[in-house]
Amino acid sequence: MAAVDVLNRTGEKVSEVDLSDDIFSIPVKKSVLHDVVRMQLASRRSGTATVKDRSDVAGSTRKLYRQKGTGNARSGGIKSPLRRGGGVIFGPMQRSYDHKVNKKVKSLALKMALSSKFENHELFVINSFELDQIKTKDLISVTRNLGLKKVLIITNEDDRNLFLSAQNIPDLKVLKTEGLNVYDLLKYDNLLLVESSIQEIEGRLA
Repeated sequence: MAAVDVLNRTGEKVSEVDLSDDIFSIPVKKSVLHDVVRMQLASRRSGTATVKDRSDVAGSTRKLYRQKGTGNARSGGIKSPLRRGGGVIFGPMQRSYDHKVNKKVKSLALKMALSSKFENHELFVINSFELDQIKTKDLISVTRNLGLKKVLIITNEDDRNLFLSAQNIPDLKVLKTEGLNVYDLLKYDNLLLVESSIQEIEGRLA
């Protein structure tokens, strides 16, 4: 098992914690990460853009004028796409962008994302934040003491002070362990784990 320093809110080492090699030290395959991130982003698309074609437009189907003898081009009906207020040709229709990824692949991609953070020395552990109040300045002070920018914080506790203090800080996001995902792990440069969350992460991915 690999050992990682556990820091306090001032950036001082207070202990060490062991990380499971089966989760934090596995080979990383970019193709697997790509598939899962693509799945996550696709699932966010609503796919509700739609237009009315000529069968959806309200109007009569009566022929506007006779076929021959008027000198005009042939015209079928008022709902023709060539006329104002008619149907739209080849417009977007409601659809789903979702595509499935195997559960095992999702789990593997999450392990790979965590392993990449550990391998690149972008994974840090803090014993606790101990924020006495909702104050953005206090949380910024902690991240500065740790020397971290663009950081994803993972906790297993319903720490209201932590979540609300992080709301107005750009390039900082707080997630509970059940919300841990590949996209956010790769989006943020650094990963900061609250020490108590490690056991829960390993239990989820074991």
